[in-house]
Amino acid sequence: MSYLNIQDEKLLPVVMDLNTLLADYHIYYQKLRTFHWNVLGKNFFDLHIQFEEMYNDAKVKIDEVAERILTLRHHPVSKFSDYLKISSLEEGNALVSDQDMVTELIGDHKKILAQMSEIIEKANSAGDEGTIDLIGAYIRELEKSSWMLNAWSKKAKEHLNVNELKTVKR
Repeated sequence: MSYLNIQDEKLLPVVMDLNTLLADYHIYYQKLRTFHWNVLGKNFFDLHIQFEEMYNDAKVKIDEVAERILTLRHHPVSKFSDYLKISSLEEGNALVSDQDMVTELIGDHKKILAQMSEIIEKANSAGDEGTIDLIGAYIRELEKSSWMLNAWSKKAKEHLNVNELKTVKR
């Protein structure tokens, strides 16, 4: 007996894209661990803590995505070799600067967000409100994380020129 009110053939494209997202999150998680272990320099304390928070969040999302695939009556991809094949992300290099780590993560966020948009589109076509709800929340969270990493990577002078500030009159 089916507990879903969605035809299985309509769900297959959603499940395939969810498996790609699962692969992306596994590569992303391991990259965050690599960066957490290997960050050096004056930003060590800030980034070491930030990367740990981010990989803990990714770990939760990995489980939720896999469980969503199971809820849709399919099996999640579970071999790391398969993740490397289907992910749009590349493994991280431990020997890069803190600035390069952040830049690489922002680039990964862009790819993950694009994958999430694909999922939303296909889930919408399938009438899969559960997946839309799950991924919509992920998009909001990852956009905020991207904004924060981007703000960290900029020098205040790049975005703020006191002489250009305008006051608002009431």
